[in-house]
Amino acid sequence: MLEVGDVVEVIDELIEGIVTKITPQQVYIETNEGITLAFSANELIKIDKDSPISYKMTNFLPKEEKRNKNYLLKGKKAKKKAIPPMEVDLHIEKLVVSTHGMSNYDMLNKQLEVAKHQLEFAIEKQIPRVVFIHGVGEGVLKAELETLFSRYKNLSYQDADYARYGIGATEVFLQTIF
Repeated sequence: MLEVGDVVEVIDELIEGIVTKITPQQVYIETNEGITLAFSANELIKIDKDSPISYKMTNFLPKEEKRNKNYLLKGKKAKKKAIPPMEVDLHIEKLVVSTHGMSNYDMLNKQLEVAKHQLEFAIEKQIPRVVFIHGVGEGVLKAELETLFSRYKNLSYQDADYARYGIGATEVFLQTIF
């Protein structure tokens, strides 16, 4: 129970002060800077000035503040977010308005044409990673893509992240030449 004259700290804030007035709804404190602020009683914690440990030194900090504090204590630099890969969706319905009148051969050629164009674009713009989303199907497009990729020297490829793309995507890694 708080009383007038108690030294308190505000939970989740870097504010400390002395209780000057208590009402049923609010507790008024005067900060070290002489400012009077009002808080509800559950936002304040009584501290013992003689104790070497203050509220701020305990583990009762909110998770976000803990994270920030631990981060600052470790002195690590912020991790750079990995640049997301360029994504190329090769599903035929994404490439043409209508497949009416197109044979399977025509559709496959259109998909390979788009893949080659996008790969050349990525090489020109030095985009390090490209994910080609080809779907599962019978594996014809995937096999043709692998043939296309094998024609390039400074390129490697593998199945893309299963968690994100499932088994119907291939990720290409471009080694940039300077």
